[in-house]
Amino acid sequence: MNRGETGRLMAETGVVPKKSKGQNFLIDDRVADRQVNFSGISKEDRVLEVGPGLGILTSRLIERTDHLTCIEIDEILAGHVESTYGDRLDLIRGDAVRIPFPPFDVFVSNLPYSVSTPIIFKLLEYDFRKAIVMVQKEFADRMIADVGSPDYSRLTVNLFYKAECRLLEKVPRSRFKPQPKVDSAIVEIVPRPAPFEVLDEKTFFDVTEATFNHRRKKIGTSLKAAKMIKDDWDVPFLDSRVEELRPAEIAEIANSVFVLKKECTR
Repeated sequence: MNRGETGRLMAETGVVPKKSKGQNFLIDDRVADRQVNFSGISKEDRVLEVGPGLGILTSRLIERTDHLTCIEIDEILAGHVESTYGDRLDLIRGDAVRIPFPPFDVFVSNLPYSVSTPIIFKLLEYDFRKAIVMVQKEFADRMIADVGSPDYSRLTVNLFYKAECRLLEKVPRSRFKPQPKVDSAIVEIVPRPAPFEVLDEKTFFDVTEATFNHRRKKIGTSLKAAKMIKDDWDVPFLDSRVEELRPAEIAEIANSVFVLKKECTR
């Protein structure tokens, strides 16, 4: 698929890319080929694609697996997918942020920036083997950032807790129509056991969120403002800032908070 073919399909379907939905269609077949190859899917794999759009990935995925499911919120694009592929795939019409995902082994998608964060967080709630996602480059930088980097974030920590994450390829903005203002990147996510102990996941995620919401403030200030700790609690790293702490150290804080809360309820 090239710029001209994408333009033809847009004209035929009547789709008008919506900035609010982050609709920028990939037009480089070579990038799409590599993205699908990175996924390593087989005929038996259950594959999930969110936002198939005009089908540049869909057309390749459907040749690799007998179990493809696509979720599309745009009625015009959903109609295009349905008329093009029929019963060769399962089409779910709706908002992928809100509706439950079906069971899947591999996730392959070009994610609009507007839903990248909720979709990635939602993805981490499911059991799967691998995800290959295209996201904006600045978002990819947040996914793989190291402690101390300005890109180090709640997203970084939650991803590191659940999976190995690698940036596979930078994709120039010229490879999309309409052309966005920023470049994109292909990222691989492979789930694995956490490399550190977490006594309670909810507490870990809550502590991570509360502290990154005020990343410049001291840990103690942030947790007290969120009413997660009391003044006399002995919790580690209270005088540090979360941007200085590795995920394992944030887990130490969360574990301490969880234990102290349990002791208070006895």
